[in-house]
Amino acid sequence: MTSLEMIRRLVGYDTTSALSNLALIEDVKAYLASHGVESRLTYDEAHGKANLFATIGPKDKGGVVLSGHTDVVPVTGQPWDTDPFEVVEKDGRLYGRGTSDMKSFIAIGLALVPEMVKADLKVPIHFALSYDEEVGCFGVKHLLADIVANLPLPRAVIIGEPTEMRLITGHKGVSDYRVKVRGVAGHSSMPQNGVNAIFAASTLIEAVKRMQEEAKQRLSAQDFEPPYSTYNIGRIDGGTAGNIIAQDCDFSVEIRVIPEDDAAALEAALYREVAALDAALKAQHPQAGASVSLNAGVPPLRPETDGAAEALLKHLTGINQTGVVAFATEGGLFQDAGMSTIMCGPGSIVQAHQPNEFIALSQVEAGEVFLRKLVAWARTAD
Repeated sequence: MTSLEMIRRLVGYDTTSALSNLALIEDVKAYLASHGVESRLTYDEAHGKANLFATIGPKDKGGVVLSGHTDVVPVTGQPWDTDPFEVVEKDGRLYGRGTSDMKSFIAIGLALVPEMVKADLKVPIHFALSYDEEVGCFGVKHLLADIVANLPLPRAVIIGEPTEMRLITGHKGVSDYRVKVRGVAGHSSMPQNGVNAIFAASTLIEAVKRMQEEAKQRLSAQDFEPPYSTYNIGRIDGGTAGNIIAQDCDFSVEIRVIPEDDAAALEAALYREVAALDAALKAQHPQAGASVSLNAGVPPLRPETDGAAEALLKHLTGINQTGVVAFATEGGLFQDAGMSTIMCGPGSIVQAHQPNEFIALSQVEAGEVFLRKLVAWARTAD
């Protein structure tokens, strides 16, 4: 099976994060089994989604992981010119949801499975396919727990996110919080009898703005753009009518943390501000208050000094220059689990999540060349 055929096959599954990915996973499992490769599955609590981990080569040693997420972002409301779940080839491009982010990387690797099996690899190549990356990297945590508890720890992990085959050694972490402010409703003509949740929330929003200014003043990470941790309030909801004192106000806070910053300290600062507001509101009325909860958090990928993954990819590609990106991946989770990790994959992040998402055929070819070099290395390496 060619890479193009496998890309068509995987894109054909609608694995939007809100849906199950089991049909795709079971298909990949059967495909691998047809080549004599066993798969390990780890599931979500409802058994409606699964990760897949498979090894080609020796089972008693850690090898190189090809890591990719199987879920994609929604297409609802986007002006697609073609069916997003049917690959269309036009003008040297493959159009379809997930072609760039990131089913093409997975597909190229799977298409090369027959070559990997015949190569009698000395160093194993592992496939790690996850669910729910796009909504918080929830699925891969179960896969990593299984690896750490039951399998030899891989020596290197390649996160195949679209980097246009550039070597990416670092990215920002991201945490998404929900802040809830509770006031006391009343007639707007008598504000002294109520507690306005929107007014109260505005004090927290100002605090977040101050945190952003403080982040700008700290020692920055010049490789990143922008070169500091960033804060964003992307959603706010509150009140019921113009003549009612707002009883509730909810808003989101996203923090994207450079590796040089202390993510726990930034979180603690946010929690202190919310706790101070909570105490102030309760002093006004016992029913009022404020709370904050973490929806999802992904650690940064930290550039490694003399990292095994970086050294391997430099050897395979002949590229010595590395870079960093602002978007987050599962890479920091692999790294925190004790595995040397790097990002390198075909396609452009500019196309990710867009209507008419595409990958250039030249990028598919570059991915094939790279993975064939990996197979050749794994055939003879110690």
